[in-house]
Amino acid sequence: MPSLQGPLAAWSPLLTPTALAGSLRPVGSALAIPAAQDRAAWEGAEADEVTLVAVGQRARELRQQPWPTPRASQFARYWLDGNRTVYEEQVFTRTQRLTFAVLTAAADPQDEAALAEVLDGVMLLAEQSTWCWPAHDDVHTASGGVVPDVDSPFLDLGAGEVAAALAWCDHVLGDVLEARYPGTRARVRSEVRIRVLDPFLDRDDWHWLGIDTPAHNWTAWICGNVLVAALALETNPERRALAVAKATAGLDRFLAVVPKDGAIDEGYGYWWAGACRALEALAVLRFATGGVLDASKVEHLRELVAFPHRMQVSDHWFASFADSPARRTAGGDGQPWHVLHQWAGFTGDAQAADFASSGRAVGEPTFDLSAMPPGAGLGRALHAVTDAAWREVTPQAPPLPARVWLPSTQVLLARSTAGKSDGLTLVIKGGHNGEAHNHLDVGALSVAVDGVPVVVDPGRATYSAATFSAQRYTEWVMQSGWHSLPQPGWDGECGASQGVGAEFGARDVVVDPDGAGLALELGGTYPAGAVRSWQRHARLAGESLVEVTDRWQVAAELRGAVSYVLAGEVSLGSDEGGEFARVVPLDSARPVLLRWNGSPVRASLVERGLDDPYQRSSWGERLTRLDLVADQTGSGELVVSVEVEARSANSEGRAGAAYRPCVVIQTERSAARSLSASSRSSAMATSDHAMTSASCSGDRTPTIVDAMRGSRTAHCRLAAPRGAPASSHSAVIAAKARSCSGVIGR
Repeated sequence: MPSLQGPLAAWSPLLTPTALAGSLRPVGSALAIPAAQDRAAWEGAEADEVTLVAVGQRARELRQQPWPTPRASQFARYWLDGNRTVYEEQVFTRTQRLTFAVLTAAADPQDEAALAEVLDGVMLLAEQSTWCWPAHDDVHTASGGVVPDVDSPFLDLGAGEVAAALAWCDHVLGDVLEARYPGTRARVRSEVRIRVLDPFLDRDDWHWLGIDTPAHNWTAWICGNVLVAALALETNPERRALAVAKATAGLDRFLAVVPKDGAIDEGYGYWWAGACRALEALAVLRFATGGVLDASKVEHLRELVAFPHRMQVSDHWFASFADSPARRTAGGDGQPWHVLHQWAGFTGDAQAADFASSGRAVGEPTFDLSAMPPGAGLGRALHAVTDAAWREVTPQAPPLPARVWLPSTQVLLARSTAGKSDGLTLVIKGGHNGEAHNHLDVGALSVAVDGVPVVVDPGRATYSAATFSAQRYTEWVMQSGWHSLPQPGWDGECGASQGVGAEFGARDVVVDPDGAGLALELGGTYPAGAVRSWQRHARLAGESLVEVTDRWQVAAELRGAVSYVLAGEVSLGSDEGGEFARVVPLDSARPVLLRWNGSPVRASLVERGLDDPYQRSSWGERLTRLDLVADQTGSGELVVSVEVEARSANSEGRAGAAYRPCVVIQTERSAARSLSASSRSSAMATSDHAMTSASCSGDRTPTIVDAMRGSRTAHCRLAAPRGAPASSHSAVIAAKARSCSGVIGR
């Protein structure tokens, strides 16, 4: 039996076959959901009628349509053209439809159409060549193949999700299905054993087990799903106990890498994909053992439960770093808010409970019916429907703490007033570039006005083959150049990108005594020889003012430069106080001004059109980058203030202000925009882009595009010649991509 060495170490004696034989509930009653035969539960107070009515209506609509069919050609596309979503969408819509079917049949086991729908969904999954998602399968690495190898199933997130879905289905409807369609239960158990339980028990070399490499979100996610499958479907007592013990050991290793402050370096969005998965699994263990294995008193789980609300900027906006999105959509993003609410109760965290309640819409279904798996799988839906406490919860105002400092990840959040989003909120991160889902963004900051981000982190784009490969940093959202960061570089060429790896991290990190600011040394995040020192200090200096001070000493031939990524309508202007950038933010928030003083700089704007759905869901059609490039080389200082615009009689902004048209360098796939013929870019070309000037009128598309990507060296000399057509830049991109070194992702 595995020996636990993390925060669950005290459980080791309780995980022997003998001990588990005495504590585990039997198959059929090990999961905390009533079976369909328990009509008192499903027709009484335990099941939410509003949700079941809405689900039933949706299920009936879906029966009129063909079942989604994931195709081999779609699976192969991951290796042929990098697209992973076209196949995954078919898989996710198939499992979502099964979720609706199971809930409908549980609500009325006499509904033969619903039962037939469940049978079809179950058998389609049983006949699916693989449960593994194409981006994870090792078939190409092992044999060069681009279609699934049915004789060598790969145990990944997708396989675990299907195994758990079938386990929950069997738990709730197994007896009913077997009575109507004999042989169904045997087929389910056989498929889960071959594809999931056997690979889990027979192999210790799965990277996600956290034995030879650090545990990560996969560890909690897969171990939790395997745990459900073993408890519900494994009838051999010894194998069942072994699977439970091994899964628990994986959860222990995951919790061991979670810092004491509960921070998740993958960001708020990935809290749901890792930490929340661990909490769900621990709740399963708690019930399955009748409270013998109860993690609610584990010391730092309370801190883990608190992380989501500590990262909240306002009702629908969150601190965004790594691959986390910034915006929560209406309905709660399809996340299992009931899980967070349950664990807030287990740990006695009233603030976390208040935050979790914000994901509940009174009078609406208890989970987001539009959410796609895996975020909204069958197990989560069943719990949300039958959780009486969650059904009755009344949404409360989120806590919105005034100060948050997470030393493990060096993330600081400072807002003007606790409990309110009014005024400004500053988020700045240190850390290092070896973090999970890293974006080469040590020292990056964001600022929100009235809860709406205006200086922003762009977040992730739709995942592709490049995302977790050697080509990761060819993706613009992963690059230093599209974060609010120093961009030291050469006039007219490219800036120095931060380096890849844990050795490229912040030093001398100091929190201001009042918790409102953070100072860090960023020189070590850039390649050797480029930057001798870069000191950054960002501070919330008042309800309506953030100040960012950058002091640098760079190589003699380099210029100091700083970029700010902005969301909203941006223009450059000047008044008696000097030059500024004015931003009219999203969501009708108050305008802000970015002003600068110190070393003389040239200011320019670079606009990037957005066509990725993940990007557009947060930022709309575009993001704009403000580049401030020092006139002098060597050393310098720049102070940038972000301030709420003073109200005046001038509806266009400050009285007496003069505004200039936005100076734009067009990007690939950006819509053509009118530019002043006299406007010229003075932007420094940064590591992610070989930026060039363009001017156009009317709807004429510029011939020069922002096309250079993926540079990771201090002296990037790969830019296509100024004035070259887009095709020249494309060749540069391809050459650079081929030379890009490896990066690990999840």
